[in-house]
Amino acid sequence: MMHLPEEITICEVGLRDGLQNEKTLLATEDKISLIRDLVDAGVPVIEVGSFMNPKWVPQMADTDALFHALDGQFSNVEFRALIPNLRGVQRAADCRCKKVKLNVSASREHNLRNLNMTPEESMAGFVDCVKAAQDNGIEISGSISMPFGSPWEGRLPQSDVDAIIDAYLDVGIHEISLSDASGMAVPTQVNEMCNHVRTKFPTVSWWLHFHNTRGMAVANIIAAMEAGMTQFDTSFGGYGGCPFVPGAAGNVSTEDVLHMCEESEIHTGIDVVKMMAISRKALALLGHSADSYLLRAGRSQDLIESMKAK
Repeated sequence: MMHLPEEITICEVGLRDGLQNEKTLLATEDKISLIRDLVDAGVPVIEVGSFMNPKWVPQMADTDALFHALDGQFSNVEFRALIPNLRGVQRAADCRCKKVKLNVSASREHNLRNLNMTPEESMAGFVDCVKAAQDNGIEISGSISMPFGSPWEGRLPQSDVDAIIDAYLDVGIHEISLSDASGMAVPTQVNEMCNHVRTKFPTVSWWLHFHNTRGMAVANIIAAMEAGMTQFDTSFGGYGGCPFVPGAAGNVSTEDVLHMCEESEIHTGIDVVKMMAISRKALALLGHSADSYLLRAGRSQDLIESMKAK
């Protein structure tokens, strides 16, 4: 028998990971409108954007403006942003962003392409980033890209992942995300790694971030749930993908995960019907669909009711 949690927490990453690979640059006003819709739908955590260099990720150039616009609003929602380095913390402080997330890849090649430094160089900068965040009253978490596998190195030793976790813990970061940016994870591997890290690092608050590149994302979420994980990143409409990963596809669709939870009696606090409307709004803004099964097929309950009405 499967042992799944009664409740999970979703972080919506569509505004960051969902948009960072898009050719269409959304207006700041459109992003704010999407954020208001997400809050109305009951999303408790929203990744608003990233403080990456706009030269490399122009889709995120207005992240500072978004946080200025959100300042003092929606006290019941956690807004966060991705940062690459100390400069990112400084930008976060300037626009009154209250939570940031560091990132380092378990893949050396991916880290070089994504952050223009080795994983060791990234980790060496953790101390200054954490101190700057603390000095400015900013919460800071960490993420590890490609812990499940890399297009360049294949599967990576668990010891490499553990070393990054230790580096985060050493500087006082106890909230860590495992991010399958390459979409190479499979459920057995996910379950094994989640059990391992929960046992070895019991003080860590874990997030899981899955891409649906090979159709494994929902299965991977269930495998993580069975290992006791309860916090997951998802993206409206299934938009997303890393610009530095060959063939990267989108994140797992928020509405698909919500529907799975609804049908499995797992509480999220998010209105799946409102989320579907948000994804359709994103589709209209971006001009193309992504990877949402629910937008194609609808909810199971809607199908049942339509058949009864015939």
